[in-house]
Amino acid sequence: MVKFDRDAVDYSLYLVTGRELLPEGKDYYESLEESLKGGVTVVQVREKSIDTGEFVEIARKTKEITDKTSVLQWACATPPPTTKNCTADPTDCTGAAGLHVGQTDMPVDLARSLLPKDTIVGISVSNVKEAQAAVDSGLVDYVGIGAVWWTGSKDLKGKLCLGIDGVGEVLDVLAEGEKQKGKVIKSVAIGGIHLPNLPQLLHGCPSPKHLKSLDGIALISDIVGFTNPEHAARKLRTVLDSYHRVRKDQGGLHAAFGFNACGEAGYMKRSGKELLEAAAGLIAVVRESTPLAHQITNIVVANDSANATLAMGGSPIMASAEQEVGDLSKVISGLLINFGTIKDRAGMLVAGKAANINKKPIVFDPVAVGATAFRRETSKGMRPHQNMRDPQLTLRVAELLQAWQPSVIKGNAAEIGALAESAEVASRGVDSVGSGFANPAEVVKSLARKRRCVVALTGKEDWVSDGQTVVKLSNGHEYLGVITGSGCMTGSAITVYTGAASQSVKQAYENESQIVQGDIFAATIAGILVINVAAEIAAARPDVKGPNTFRSALIDELYNLRADALLERARVEVVES
Repeated sequence: MVKFDRDAVDYSLYLVTGRELLPEGKDYYESLEESLKGGVTVVQVREKSIDTGEFVEIARKTKEITDKTSVLQWACATPPPTTKNCTADPTDCTGAAGLHVGQTDMPVDLARSLLPKDTIVGISVSNVKEAQAAVDSGLVDYVGIGAVWWTGSKDLKGKLCLGIDGVGEVLDVLAEGEKQKGKVIKSVAIGGIHLPNLPQLLHGCPSPKHLKSLDGIALISDIVGFTNPEHAARKLRTVLDSYHRVRKDQGGLHAAFGFNACGEAGYMKRSGKELLEAAAGLIAVVRESTPLAHQITNIVVANDSANATLAMGGSPIMASAEQEVGDLSKVISGLLINFGTIKDRAGMLVAGKAANINKKPIVFDPVAVGATAFRRETSKGMRPHQNMRDPQLTLRVAELLQAWQPSVIKGNAAEIGALAESAEVASRGVDSVGSGFANPAEVVKSLARKRRCVVALTGKEDWVSDGQTVVKLSNGHEYLGVITGSGCMTGSAITVYTGAASQSVKQAYENESQIVQGDIFAATIAGILVINVAAEIAAARPDVKGPNTFRSALIDELYNLRADALLERARVEVVES
């Protein structure tokens, strides 16, 4: 048996065997050897429907193969149902270095009592309660967290998928346990993880309170199901290695994105002046690059949003059909998903997933999200699985923020409050009711950490956070509150500017693991300031007599605005960093 250090196991690429998924004519042992060459670090032998003798034979041969490589740290065997009452120690007859148990398998305390002292024990957890029980037991070395998304390898009938934010909540439980008990519990995510959505998972999973990240991912079909599993594993390995370098650069900061304008690692604290200069510098970038802003928006504001986009120097496309938005994602600069009319939900799902895959910034404007239960449900998360016989059900149950990772969430107090699950501010249709948040800086920072994106809270004063730094913006005019769609135009502006920031990067930073490039934080600030400063200039014009003439003047001043005016008039204050 290969010797290993229980505390130094590399869980990063955890292969769960699934012989039923092998391509026709592909030998299991050949596939396994190729997977190890591709960078697999852990193997779990998983056989659910064979007898004990066959299971033991497969596990032993698997261990012989894994022992030949220095990359693999250990192999873990999950016994089939027929062995549960037939063998006291499943690892004894297989030579496996560890045992993984599910919530309905033998209790973890019984498993630990039957196993040699140095045996690694892992357990599956699907919610915070199960994670807390694993911590309290003090008996497990790692947990398998999932299912993250729908998967055919798990029985999910009547259950909720965790989603990425659910993974983060479990990781915070593990982090708290480490502080209290002094025992590190490692973690791997499982369920619906594939190469295209792996960057989304890695970006979104760090826990909001403690910034604890996953130690690895567990996969079956994305390796076993390929005719060339070595190549498949290597591609996954490339993403994981890139992500580990990013985590090192991040240095414990909560900033959702850490790139400067050159595409270099920029997890750094910036002053208000530095952020304003970065924002103002993007005005020329927009004019020169004419970013294509794809906007799935509500019918009330589509015309004004398109005109504002053109005036700023962008190019609007207002498509929402699910049949075309995926293809559009390859050529656009940025995507706006405005929640004003949710009849385009299918298009929102497809467009968002495609934007993540194509590394395009997504701006989510959850218009009136707190007004009805249907809107809250659609925007926030998973619904129970009613019929898992249909694999395509994934798109119908995974709703918006669980289906894709936004780069920016922009909303008024009621909308941000609904997503933050705060009752401090109420919603009346598309408007907020009440005096606002007592501590808006903490609200935006907390939501940015939870959702791993930039959060912009708009109102009389605007508050923007990337999870580390909080900025207060104090421009604007009261006329913005008495014309339809000014908030939606701000969403369009942020889309134009994040798109320009992303596509202007000359050398991408760790592109394999990142969902977007560019200075997203500064671009969000720029989008808000451009609308608000142009509004101040427009309102001061002698030809503006009220809201109607102001609307036309606003489009004019968006067209005329240049960096020097923004630098002169913008009021930017860093209130927390």
